[in-house]
Amino acid sequence: MMLPRPMPLCVAPMMDWTDRNCRYFHRQISRHTLLYTEMLTTGAVLHGDRDRLLGYEAAEHPVALQLGGSEPEALAAAARIGEEWGYDEINLNCGCPSDRVQSGRFGACLMAEPDLVARLVGAMREAVSIPVTVKSRIAIDELEEWPTLVDFVRKVSAAGCTRFIVHARKAWLQGLSPKENRDVPPLRYELVHRLKSEFPHLDISINGGIKTLDAAAEHLKQVDGVMIGRAVYENPYLLADADRRFFGATEAPPERHAVVEAMLPYIERRMSQGAPLGSITRHMLGLFQGLPGARAWRRHLSENAHKAGAGPDVVVAALAKVRRAPDADVAA
Repeated sequence: MMLPRPMPLCVAPMMDWTDRNCRYFHRQISRHTLLYTEMLTTGAVLHGDRDRLLGYEAAEHPVALQLGGSEPEALAAAARIGEEWGYDEINLNCGCPSDRVQSGRFGACLMAEPDLVARLVGAMREAVSIPVTVKSRIAIDELEEWPTLVDFVRKVSAAGCTRFIVHARKAWLQGLSPKENRDVPPLRYELVHRLKSEFPHLDISINGGIKTLDAAAEHLKQVDGVMIGRAVYENPYLLADADRRFFGATEAPPERHAVVEAMLPYIERRMSQGAPLGSITRHMLGLFQGLPGARAWRRHLSENAHKAGAGPDVVVAALAKVRRAPDADVAA
């Protein structure tokens, strides 16, 4: 499908979180928000179980494939496979700070090699006709933030990348854990806003610490798009009003009980393919956050989804513990 540009809202790629079950669940709440896969290495895409790694439901569109790698030929081949599988966008990870990613010479450490990233983007763009985008930090380690960011974007955009998603924090590759890198370095939103003013022809999205649609709307006054990560995962119903606010939809947001009911046929189908119930319901635990019965919902799923013989009836029983609201209550 042809993605709208700019894309005002997307859900961040998150390792161990944004798998196909998570994405299908999020899609029941928002029809238009762009969703991302977990980061997949080129080695996994080229040599791994593609059905398991790349498989998804048609309903997940628009959906983007995030790749990790540092070799032009391998990334071009992986991007080509992603396009063949029907993904709407290929995104290059230049922001993940984990040790495992650094040892493979990709992720955030690529911020120090903008010329290499330009070659990587060029190779992928030659290989595919769908958009190739880049997700980055503002800088890494001792590199000065604004000069690093500007140099990176200037060189990579010259290779044909027109959309950058920037996590507005520096990444410290030595001394901070990946978890600490999501919280400890200060957010510098003003640098991403400035980036858009300096490169008005580019599509610039901002990421990092954005927790509500109201906050997203404020950022959209200065950038083209907003990427939200953990806040959506912890409180997925945050997405409920996204289609009306950012994509021009006119239909009412889905009611939470209806979201669960829409998941039941999917759960049956995925379980028939061998997926354990718990691998699906773990993404649904936060759906009723802040409502009476939310704790009972979470507890019932957590205690029963992994039992032998557990099936969709576990979800139905958990849903019965939450009072059905007369009107959809939309998270800001």
